Amino acid sequence: MHIHILGICGTFMGGIAAIARAAGWRVTGCDANVYPPMSTQLEHLGIELLEGYSAEQVGLAPDVFVIGNVVSRGNPLIEEILDRGLPYVSGPQWVGEHVLAHRHVLAVAGTHGKTTTASMLAWILEAAGRSPGFLIGGVPENFGVSARLGAPESCFVIEADEYDTAFFDKRSKFVHYRPRTAILNNLEYDHADIFADLAAIETQFHHLVRTVPRSGLLVVNAGEDSLKRVLARGAWSRTEWFGGAAGWTAGPADACGAFEVLRGGQPVGRIAWDLLGEHNRQNALAAVAAAADVGVPPGEATAALGAFRSVKRRMQLRGAVRGVTVYDDFAHHPTAIRTTLAGLRAKVGAARIFAVLEPRSNTMKLGTMKAALPDSLAIADRVFGFGARAGKDALGWDLAEALAPLGDRARAFDDIDALVAAVVAAARADDHIVIMSNGGFGGVHEKILAALG
Repeated sequence: MHIHILGICGTFMGGIAAIARAAGWRVTGCDANVYPPMSTQLEHLGIELLEGYSAEQVGLAPDVFVIGNVVSRGNPLIEEILDRGLPYVSGPQWVGEHVLAHRHVLAVAGTHGKTTTASMLAWILEAAGRSPGFLIGGVPENFGVSARLGAPESCFVIEADEYDTAFFDKRSKFVHYRPRTAILNNLEYDHADIFADLAAIETQFHHLVRTVPRSGLLVVNAGEDSLKRVLARGAWSRTEWFGGAAGWTAGPADACGAFEVLRGGQPVGRIAWDLLGEHNRQNALAAVAAAADVGVPPGEATAALGAFRSVKRRMQLRGAVRGVTVYDDFAHHPTAIRTTLAGLRAKVGAARIFAVLEPRSNTMKLGTMKAALPDSLAIADRVFGFGARAGKDALGWDLAEALAPLGDRARAFDDIDALVAAVVAAARADDHIVIMSNGGFGGVHEKILAALG
């Protein structure tokens, strides 16, 4: 069988390609930007890559075209597929039908923490000898890859994204996954380009809840009113709560960051690790609870998390030069920005924190959350914001004006080299620079490290 994947170089679609190849399918693919490291990884798997979306690619005659959600009408290959009446399917639907069917699916949904929590859960199952499959929107450092088919009949962990599926399917991706265990990690307003308001996202989350069987399990954050509203619409599965006064809770952290995990007020395990922040403690609770649903004892799960090495681009240490430490983080929503900085503050105490931010998500570019930026960055001692004035990542609003409430602590730039020069001029030994963006940010990480040297 042969599939041809449109938009193959994205993390999600590239993961599908790797899984399909491992399952014995012939896989080819195309994208507008075919370049390392994804191109190298896919070619190493024996996957033929084509640059661009030429109509001539229909000549490959695959059994089905698998369409990524970066591809829209007007694309020459899409138009040719539609004109000829050729078979096509979305990435999430293909995964649901050909990979997830007949497996115990553990899905991780939420505005924040999906990638980290899914990675924790996959690692717990791996450490327990379950050899799970997984498809995650990042690269867990314990595995070094974002996707794996896993052992036959093993559990499968999937990051369950609420973003829409494809140009022809505007439901959230996660409705295709049919999980038996579903983590609802949190729920805030995001994706302003496709959702009108929080209520619209809550509706999609309830669609996910409707797909979980009565013998399945919902693992739900007790601190989220939005998730309580989702379940109030109807829930037919077992439900376990984490992070509240009952259910799964975290004891106080000691000086080294270790803490006990409690279930119903009784200690069931202890996690000793070096991850930062209360958000990661909550992520861990959700992962341990979900793993328990497939038979991994909490004590075994918490022990496994002691060896968890996080995910690339989640407070990833990029280097230290002249006593200045530089981190890379994927934070782009105000809540995630605030949480990231709070975790770093808890670690470094009174040391200076520089926040270097590129607000480039679709929601940020629309300006929906610009008013929340100053509060989310308040923990930082200095803030350096970058807003492109042209191109696909251009902001439609004034970044300097948005950061003005921070006063002299914040500066806005539209030139990356000027931003780097300003950061390096201000930095001194013992400072911590955290760079936050959901894109490549023009290689600013390497530029700052090189300039510091």
